[in-house]
Amino acid sequence: MSSKGSRETEIAGEIASRPGSASRQKRAVAPGRRPNADYRKREHLTETEIEKLIEAAKGNRYGHRDATMILVAYRHGLRASEICDLGWDAIDFNAATIHVTRKKRGLPATHQIRGDELRALRKLQKEQQPKSAFVFTSERGGAPFTRDSFNWMVKRAGKKARLPFQVHAHMIRHATGYKLANAGKDTRSIQGYLGHNDIRHTVRYTELSPTRFKNFWPD
Repeated sequence: MSSKGSRETEIAGEIASRPGSASRQKRAVAPGRRPNADYRKREHLTETEIEKLIEAAKGNRYGHRDATMILVAYRHGLRASEICDLGWDAIDFNAATIHVTRKKRGLPATHQIRGDELRALRKLQKEQQPKSAFVFTSERGGAPFTRDSFNWMVKRAGKKARLPFQVHAHMIRHATGYKLANAGKDTRSIQGYLGHNDIRHTVRYTELSPTRFKNFWPD
């Protein structure tokens, strides 16, 4: 084995011996997998692409559930774990609000629910069988969706929508950030909406917003 290979083995051993390394290794990129840039040139979806994703999901066996899941994740910038853990007790149908509980030490918030989203959620609740405390459940005994199932559903919808790159669930959350930035929302407001603990995670959206340099060039 070359000295380079030996060094890599030593580093891998050091990482494996660290606390919590097992959980990190499970999420590691598979050997031989190409960088994300080889699969797609950006890590977010546009509003038009989100609409195509939702339309594609409507054609699934449980189309209303899947389309509503993507819509709610997009409107509120939810991570896969957050949309899967969403319970009916977080939704106030009378006030048309949703209480968002964030993961990764994120900041909780209460968001407004728009009319089309509210109607979709009412229909989902009415038709849900068996009834569950969770909003989005699988067909297997009403168990809540898992992150892997949601990600698989999003990837499948991306292929059905014929998007020119591979899609994953977290691109929906990024789509929310860019949508708000492109609408001219300030960085602090976007930070609060997405529940970022650190504003440095929010700056990426405003940095790439086309409105950042609107009317910037002098006549």
